[in-house]
Amino acid sequence: MNYKYISLTNEGAVWTLVIQRPEALNALNAQVLSDLADAFRQISEMSFDHAKALIITGAGEKAFVAGADIKELSELTEEQAAAFAQRGQSIFHELNLLKIPVIAAVNGFALGGGCELALACDFIYASENAKFGLPEVSLGLIPGFAGTVRLSRAVGIRRARELTFSGEMISAEEALRIGLVNKIFPLAQLITEVKKKIEMITAKAPLAVAAAKSSINRSWDLDVESAQKIEAEAFAELFHSEDVREGTKAFLEKRKAQFKGQ
Repeated sequence: MNYKYISLTNEGAVWTLVIQRPEALNALNAQVLSDLADAFRQISEMSFDHAKALIITGAGEKAFVAGADIKELSELTEEQAAAFAQRGQSIFHELNLLKIPVIAAVNGFALGGGCELALACDFIYASENAKFGLPEVSLGLIPGFAGTVRLSRAVGIRRARELTFSGEMISAEEALRIGLVNKIFPLAQLITEVKKKIEMITAKAPLAVAAAKSSINRSWDLDVESAQKIEAEAFAELFHSEDVREGTKAFLEKRKAQFKGQ
């Protein structure tokens, strides 16, 4: 597909999506959101043979995504704002529902909608120069793409309140300390390190990784009994797969498993 503000490329079954509006610090406007929606839909329709993991990053060395396009925001009516927020939430929810692991490679500013995009990924690796924040209150707004929902789940409700109420921007080191970021690397090494982790993940059974992702996402805010039921059902369903037979047989035969995602 032809995209205006993103590129989507692959090395085998590993895809890299780059948001490309460097002149606007990769800010999210309506067209970027449309490109993202199309890209996520394209990847969701692929088999494991063609898609096993996705990396999301920003063009240039300054920004992952510096936020939403403020000029577009300033012109919205209340009705248009509701539609804009709902569209962004829907697109990021589709990202969260992808069966493959999605890693945000945050290479600079991840503010507002950019922070929300990173939060919608499965986990975050960041460069040393990365900055995170939800500064919407400085504009008289609040996050609209599920930032108030996902941040508290990522770092706890008290830290989420502090960051959202103040609009404070924090460093990669602080983001790591509070659990927002998984690891930090020098900018030049960021994508290489992300790919190393993806290589480790994609060596495992793709159906099992997908089931683990689904179980974690579905059970996150449930009571323990309900969450355990979801896990048990996902565990049992995997026994329909050839990968379970291959994985257990390979272990017993002391050889490397050859998973097919079936």
